[in-house]
Amino acid sequence: MTPWHIRKSERVSLHDGDIRTPYQRDKARIMHAASFRRLQAKTQVVGVGISDFYRTRLTHSLEAAQIGTGIVAHLKSVKAQLSAQLGLDEYLIETICLGHDIGHPPFGHGGEVALHYMMSDFGGFEGNGQTFRILTNLESYSASDGMNLARRSLLGILKYPNFIDVLDRKRQYPEKKTKFSTVNTAHWIPPKGLFYCDKTTFDWVLSPLSAQDKEKFTSVLAHDCDRLKTQYKSVDCSIMELADDIAYAVHDLEDAVVMSLIDQMAYHKEVTMPLRELAIPWLSDNALRIEEQLFCGKTFPRKNAIGGLVNAFITAIDMHALNKFDELLLDINAYLPSQYAIALNTLKQFVFRHVIRKPEIQILEYKGQQMIMAMFEVFANEPQRLLPENTARRWHDAPSTAMEMRIIADYISGMTDEYANRVYANLFLPKSHRITDR
Repeated sequence: MTPWHIRKSERVSLHDGDIRTPYQRDKARIMHAASFRRLQAKTQVVGVGISDFYRTRLTHSLEAAQIGTGIVAHLKSVKAQLSAQLGLDEYLIETICLGHDIGHPPFGHGGEVALHYMMSDFGGFEGNGQTFRILTNLESYSASDGMNLARRSLLGILKYPNFIDVLDRKRQYPEKKTKFSTVNTAHWIPPKGLFYCDKTTFDWVLSPLSAQDKEKFTSVLAHDCDRLKTQYKSVDCSIMELADDIAYAVHDLEDAVVMSLIDQMAYHKEVTMPLRELAIPWLSDNALRIEEQLFCGKTFPRKNAIGGLVNAFITAIDMHALNKFDELLLDINAYLPSQYAIALNTLKQFVFRHVIRKPEIQILEYKGQQMIMAMFEVFANEPQRLLPENTARRWHDAPSTAMEMRIIADYISGMTDEYANRVYANLFLPKSHRITDR
């Protein structure tokens, strides 16, 4: 057994004859976790409750996992020797893809910004950091180490291997408002990183690395004037990130087409024409046909176009060495060749401009932000009176004010969109007094 198969807590199993690999067990732990099930009722792009067709964070995670296993199969075919050296594993990539969004709060990225605003004096909030916290601390598969996943699974989850405190150290935030409706949330987008309270587990994940590798892996560079960002990720994480981007760009595009959130003329101008100019084998030659199939109003041609786009990106993925790390898992990354990367970003930006930034979607996001900030304020003011019993006990046992606030953030971020709506209604609407279920 390598150091990357080890779990932080000793595994106590009552399963005689269990011959599964560590990553098969990790996949099962994520799939059976309450935090994973809650993704079925959390916003991906379009707000939960608007339609029964669109993707949720759960279906997005399932699609990312399917794409991730396709990437591994492709890499094993075209880079067999290197794949074997790396020990690329379909179950490992499934685990990472299934778990990558598990920490995202209700109401999409709007909820994330709202929680960061409320937590900005107490270590901040960010969805990827909360994912790491859930996997390593909050889920109850072990006494104190969350799901107690194998070290390599946790390494693969680490998209941003440093702490918000470090990444935010030069940032000057505007003065906080007493009236939440006047908060400009664009000023409070969190840096992508971990919470300092989870440092012990983070250090354990990186403990097999040399001092030089650890320093390089956690190094940061300037980003957006006063913010810093991390630079590196493991090969498994690079595969997950590609799968996530493809699922977002292509499958969320399908949602937008079916729900008539975008029109063909805009797509033709902003996607089809740029794709044709990129001179990418198959993709550029078929850009017009893909457009026709997407907007023809029939399911089979649309599915054929979506499948063609996904396949074009998966089969273009390659691996290269960074020549910066002793540890092979860090020194090799999967990547899309530049023209394909431009094509994928073209699709991502189109979805962002024409779907996510749509006023109808932004209004839903704004409402969610207001609800989260209001609930946080109330719970922070009277926690033992208003928090559920289990959460109130954790709050009472917290060793510091920062950890008290972190526990409130844990509670709110774990809510589904509908549960958050119910809690908000119970707190603030005079005629609402439904009993919540946790």
